Amino acid sequence: MMLDTATLRVALAVVDLTLLLLFYFITFRRTRSAYSGWWCLALLLFLSGNAAYLLDGTPHQIWANPLGNVLLVAGAASIWAGARSLRTAVPNLWYLAAGPAITALASLLDHPATNVWSGAPAYLGFMGLLIGLGCRELILLDRQFSRVHLTLAVGSGILAAFYVGRFAVFLAEGQDGQLFQSVFGSVTMTVFSTVIMVVASFTMAELSYEQQTRDLRARATEDGLTGLLNRTAFLDLAKDELRRLNRGRTPASLILADLDHFKAINDEYGHSAGDIALQAFADACTATVRSTDLVGRYGGEEFIMLLPGVTPERAGEIAADISGRLHASSSPVIPRLPTSSYGITSTAPGRLDLDALIASADAALYRAKTLGRDRSVLAGSLEEDSA
Repeated sequence: MMLDTATLRVALAVVDLTLLLLFYFITFRRTRSAYSGWWCLALLLFLSGNAAYLLDGTPHQIWANPLGNVLLVAGAASIWAGARSLRTAVPNLWYLAAGPAITALASLLDHPATNVWSGAPAYLGFMGLLIGLGCRELILLDRQFSRVHLTLAVGSGILAAFYVGRFAVFLAEGQDGQLFQSVFGSVTMTVFSTVIMVVASFTMAELSYEQQTRDLRARATEDGLTGLLNRTAFLDLAKDELRRLNRGRTPASLILADLDHFKAINDEYGHSAGDIALQAFADACTATVRSTDLVGRYGGEEFIMLLPGVTPERAGEIAADISGRLHASSSPVIPRLPTSSYGITSTAPGRLDLDALIASADAALYRAKTLGRDRSVLAGSLEEDSA
């Protein structure tokens, strides 16, 4: 017996509601990850959109049908936002709202009182586009991120391709076309969406836990203000790196940096201004050093860097570049960002004691301070090297 569209939509709504409750109480409330939050929102929007379609054929169709289109497109936008949150920043709200807004306008102008496919080109097109963007974000994830993200990327890619096919066939032959009705009609789409939704929800649970784990790991290793490594994480990683460098007989330089007259900034402009100065220096560091270098906040206004394969002379040039970037920065809160002083030391054969290296750089930094600040000094010779 062939099930009608309304019955299948009720079944899909039941599946959506079940998955939403399970995902919210079992996954989201435990992980509080951004990804699980976006997926819960997507399930809620899909549930509401399909419920709105149940009013087709009634006097309420005039508003329910466009609303269903908008809610489903918004659900697809949530899928994109969730997938993107695994890798980078979530898209701007305007980008997420553009698809639903255009779909709403197209649906309202396409005789929704009598046309159950009002605004279909916009609805189908945006569903394919937004789910496809979610697929792209999953593909771009690091292969080591999880065991399931590539499987989910394939599933979302198939769903996106299906919507693109619906869009193309609808434009080619309309809602009454034989191919559209037999392959891309509402019955096929409802069954297909139900299967994808069930499979996706269980794989997404693992992604949510992985995101939570990575967030916790980042909080444990990063300085909350600057985004650099915190002191403990830097020291642990630097010890491992020094052992690796010794095996390869590769030299390295260590830089200890301190912002000059930092207390005066806090006293004159407030602690928020001091935070801005610290963030500006951290930005100058990350913009100057390589991705393979280790950079951390050592404490207060002190920063520390381990530069593998870098000579002390080159480290002095890097320190000067950092100061140059800092001086070129501007802030509406602080008329002039502070200068910085640097102590530089380097590894030597058999010199693997990180504490000794830091002590040597600290002595050089103290010398830079006594010589007038805003400069770098090399340990050992303690010769002044104007920054």
